[in-house]
Amino acid sequence: MDLNHIINHIRVKKSCLCVGLDPDLNRIPDHLLDGDDPVFEFNKSIIDATSDLCVAYKPNLAFYEKLGPAGLVSLEKTIRYISDDHFIIADAKRSDIFNSAKMYADTFYNYFNCDAVTLSPYMGFDAVKPFLKKGKWAILLIATSNPSASSIQNIITQSGSPLYLDILDNAAAWSNKENMMFVVGATRTKEMRKIRAKAPENFFLIPGIGAQGGDLAAVFDAGFSKNCGLLINVSRSIIYAGEGLGKNFKDHVHQACLSMQQNMESLLKSRNFVV
Repeated sequence: MDLNHIINHIRVKKSCLCVGLDPDLNRIPDHLLDGDDPVFEFNKSIIDATSDLCVAYKPNLAFYEKLGPAGLVSLEKTIRYISDDHFIIADAKRSDIFNSAKMYADTFYNYFNCDAVTLSPYMGFDAVKPFLKKGKWAILLIATSNPSASSIQNIITQSGSPLYLDILDNAAAWSNKENMMFVVGATRTKEMRKIRAKAPENFFLIPGIGAQGGDLAAVFDAGFSKNCGLLINVSRSIIYAGEGLGKNFKDHVHQACLSMQQNMESLLKSRNFVV
């Protein structure tokens, strides 16, 4: 999916929501656990309840790899079930030497048919290059939402800048807004403003809204660009909104997703991005 398609979907759906598909067997409704593939059935229910309100899905590979070969089968079935008008992000956080990175890129782009992969940029350009395909997206971890991230990412380097900005400066020479995004946590709005100043047109993938305590309005204030420039991921507070409520869980998932979409619509309208 190219940049124009992403922007158009945001305008049409009045939403920049990415739903994280992080299935935990300990939290999946009991009535699904007796099926042949409870992970896929859960994901299918989530997709059915949210597809009209979001523009992207982000399966986190950890939740599938934990289950071994069966988990990867569930992942493949899930990705195939998602419609073509949704941006699909493999949250894999990969990084390796060129030959290995190429194998990862082939896996997620050619086998699983994902649009994007999250990557650690700390091994440099050769670890990122295989993911820079036309119509595909490398999403680099720059300022993440986990509590201890700043203890490494904000180290002041010989340049006098924090490490995350040095990484950003390097990445600017690797590609452009057409196939590179940056992960910037919703809890890192101070850093987000500095990153947006250096990358005015790149999209940001924003984790940390919801369960991690990030504020949606603050994210818009710090990171919004002329093309919106935001894909805001929400996982647990949407997919487990119906936890413990049995077969009616999908209604609660839909309502949680609708509430988030409506908040996004209001913020997009306030910036004259949608009408």
